[in-house]
Amino acid sequence: MDRIAAAAGVSKRTVYNHFPGKEALFARILEQLWESSVGGVALTYRADQPLAPQLKQLLLQKLLLLGDPNFIDLARVAMAEIIHAPERAREIVGRMDEKEGGLVRWIRAAIADGRLQGVDEDFAGQQLQGLVKSFALWPQIMMGQAPLAEAERERVAESAVAMFLGHYGRGD
Repeated sequence: MDRIAAAAGVSKRTVYNHFPGKEALFARILEQLWESSVGGVALTYRADQPLAPQLKQLLLQKLLLLGDPNFIDLARVAMAEIIHAPERAREIVGRMDEKEGGLVRWIRAAIADGRLQGVDEDFAGQQLQGLVKSFALWPQIMMGQAPLAEAERERVAESAVAMFLGHYGRGD
């Protein structure tokens, strides 16, 4: 609270006058972080296009989100909340999942179009996100590494697409 008041250039009492308590202030901080993180344009599945470039574009968009400092801050806050307040953490993680939901919607549409096989959409979505996050989220959160450079993002996206479509694709 002291750091927030100092950053705002007001007294701690003034901060409390605008928020009924730490919970409300924390919720507003999370909302602010959420709004300022990279949103990107939701890419929709295109039946008339090859799968690989579509999926690569989705993953590159995700990699940009994961490299956004505001998103990294939000993820760190969520991690701390998981430890201190599991019930509030579920809400945070749920909102992060909503932001990541475009990937599962794309997978669901590709399944409906018959272009992916043997796929549980939620499992496959989590699997694909794991391929990306192991390079572009966890090292940044846990070890303070810099976000991936453009060439690294390309490499991660291309590799994840090849692995995913190699397993689930129908020879697009």
